[in-house]
Amino acid sequence: MSELLFKSLKIGPREAPNRIAINAMECCDALENGDPSPATYARYEKLFYGKAGIVFLEAITPQYEYRSRLNQLSILDHNLPGLKKFVSHLKSVNPETILLFQITHSGEISSNKFAKRCRVTKEPLPGYEDAELIGEEGVEQAIKDYVNGSRIAYEAGADGVDLKLCHGYLGSQILRPFNRENWKYGGKWENRRQFAIDIYDRVRKEVNDDKFLLGSKISCYEGFPGGCGTLGPESAAMDLTESIDLVKQLEAHGMHYVLQSAGSPSHTLALAHPDIKIPDYAYMHFHFQKAYRDNLKPETAVIGSGYTIYREGNAKGFKAVKPEKNSMRFWGNKNIEDRVVDAIAIGRQSYADPYLPLKMMENKDDSIKWCTLCDRCVEMLIRQKAVGCHIFDKHFVDTYKEMRKEMGELEAKHT
Repeated sequence: MSELLFKSLKIGPREAPNRIAINAMECCDALENGDPSPATYARYEKLFYGKAGIVFLEAITPQYEYRSRLNQLSILDHNLPGLKKFVSHLKSVNPETILLFQITHSGEISSNKFAKRCRVTKEPLPGYEDAELIGEEGVEQAIKDYVNGSRIAYEAGADGVDLKLCHGYLGSQILRPFNRENWKYGGKWENRRQFAIDIYDRVRKEVNDDKFLLGSKISCYEGFPGGCGTLGPESAAMDLTESIDLVKQLEAHGMHYVLQSAGSPSHTLALAHPDIKIPDYAYMHFHFQKAYRDNLKPETAVIGSGYTIYREGNAKGFKAVKPEKNSMRFWGNKNIEDRVVDAIAIGRQSYADPYLPLKMMENKDDSIKWCTLCDRCVEMLIRQKAVGCHIFDKHFVDTYKEMRKEMGELEAKHT
């Protein structure tokens, strides 16, 4: 296979066998103690049999006080034996795929039903007035949690971590211009970016092994006033100056890769997960990917999100483009060739068909179960239900019907 999508990609001292990554997709199916359940095993087994180049383990929490999912995977000391067993099993299925753990802290978008919300700004972001102000002491504890989670990931056998800085979670709360008060990690940009720099420096000090990859999923532009990538705390005008400086600073502090994203599913869902009804947003992700690629060293890998929507090229809603020049395969190869991005990441599509990378490599596209972009998986996540494909998996088709019968239609599609 001579396509660029299926050429290997060097990430730091490691090498991914191809350039298709699986985004971290929360599924609410962990055991009560936060360990991987049989359902978790089944999901990731399929992804490893599917031969993606990189798999990101879904948002895994290093603490319980502030979290967004009821049955969320956790990464505390008591989880180490279970995670070791889990990683060992996946590596026995396919030792070539790179496995990265996404370490997260939910911050203000934590659930206020079974956990607590927290904020770092005196003025709460509209809609999060119930979030408690945690201050420097609370943020220091969050950094310690990131570091401890990274150590456990290393000891469990993961190839690296994604220190999550996107989608409205604590990292992006601190980075965004809305965090305007002057404090250790607030006010001027140099203070806000220091939060991420301190995490990188302290993780690398704790795990002094360059083979253990460091990187982050980052929302380049959140799409609301004062969000990441805006001109200021009360502006929605796009200004990527800080977003570009952030990745350059993190590169200087040991970042091997960046996973580009945009939006925040709790605020601007269609920007984070392009919606079939307004698919044009998907093209914006190419701009963000190129902004990162143009400003980083060639050896720092840029992985781009937002590719599920292109499917086989026949997604409804796109205008002014030929289907054969608007598919996932087309854009993946073209954007790699044009130095827009080094690899592509898929999210919802991995629910529909976890074997997609293998099928594409074998030119069996006709057998791929293409994501219909129905977003039923998003609805299940919002309602704290176990998540899968509610079109192609009979178990989840049935559970979705039961949930709708019990709970009715979703009032608003925001995570």
